[in-house]
Amino acid sequence: MSQDWTRLPEGLPVPQDDGACAHLVGRKVPKIALDSSGGGAVDLADQRGRTVVYVYPRIGQPGQPLPTGWDAIAGARGCTPESLGFAAAAQQFQEANVGLFGLSSQDRPYQTEAALRLKLPFLLLSDHELRFSHALSLPLFAVDGMTLIRRLTLVLKDGVIEHVFYPVFPPDSHAAEVLAWLQERA
Repeated sequence: MSQDWTRLPEGLPVPQDDGACAHLVGRKVPKIALDSSGGGAVDLADQRGRTVVYVYPRIGQPGQPLPTGWDAIAGARGCTPESLGFAAAAQQFQEANVGLFGLSSQDRPYQTEAALRLKLPFLLLSDHELRFSHALSLPLFAVDGMTLIRRLTLVLKDGVIEHVFYPVFPPDSHAAEVLAWLQERA
């Protein structure tokens, strides 16, 4: 079991599109304040212009074991490489005038620690009560007593879901995939 969260191990199962996000395009995001790694709250319904929200199960923490069977759960592994990919591309999102957030079900202290450790130049949002996820019927899974959100990315335009990337694989190159999609529509 690899403990280097910055790289994807070989042989990860590839997630398949099960249709769990087919209902999302065209929906308004719910008006729900989400705790942020910056200490305040963000309501995605209030975001103007284009906003990218990459949703991930959970970022690993040094010294903590991976959840049971983590590498065998299709789409679970890769939250740190995905976040680092978005961090490396953050300037390009800013230049394109596109807002950028990460979102998972971990609480604010967990998100804040991850954002600081990884030096992320954008906010991580916490849906720890799963109110946002339930309101949109986002795909969830359970492991080791945790309910986690499956990896996906929402592209919002003035608070309405314009596009959904689901499933996302490989996560370490996903930021480039999202940027290419945005550039095609610029």
